[in-house]
Amino acid sequence: MPRLLPALVFALIGLILFGQGAYIHAKALLAQVLLQRAFTRTIATRHPVKPWSWADTWPVARIEVKRLQASAIVLAGSSGQALAFGPGHVEQTVDAGERGVAVYSAHRDTHFRFLKDVAVGDEIDVTRSDGRTFRYRADRSSIVRFDQSGIDPLTDQYELVLSTCWPFDAVTSGPERYLLHATLIESDSPPSQPGS
Repeated sequence: MPRLLPALVFALIGLILFGQGAYIHAKALLAQVLLQRAFTRTIATRHPVKPWSWADTWPVARIEVKRLQASAIVLAGSSGQALAFGPGHVEQTVDAGERGVAVYSAHRDTHFRFLKDVAVGDEIDVTRSDGRTFRYRADRSSIVRFDQSGIDPLTDQYELVLSTCWPFDAVTSGPERYLLHATLIESDSPPSQPGS
């Protein structure tokens, strides 16, 4: 029996770690179902709808890469609590379709797992909570330190950046981020002009 004890302890630890990993992925999937419902109601009512009563955030956009059949509902803000349930719209960046750089961030092992498969030239659709859709084309990717993104928030272009941790297959977080850069190529109506 004493020889079996270490094996049982390791098996129990492995089971606990597997359970935690499965829980994180299950929570991410369930959250997206609830977020999709709230996002649909937000578009219909033109008012932010929380996905569950105690939520401190709400859906603001949907990101889709149709070639990969990838889709995720984006939440207001990029706090760690918000990112547990979906991508977050990084504070103080413009909304998709506006002049400047719209930045969305998510975890590499859940909601932005698909970023590793996005190729230059792929189209990325962003539907905002007001129902307007904007199409971007992936231009390039870069790997940067978390505190040195090189993103110019004052650009006069219409840009999108999707951000996640790097490398994709790491098991712990590190200082590097993967940035997918894209440029607006189409919208369901012309972008608003200054003063309009």
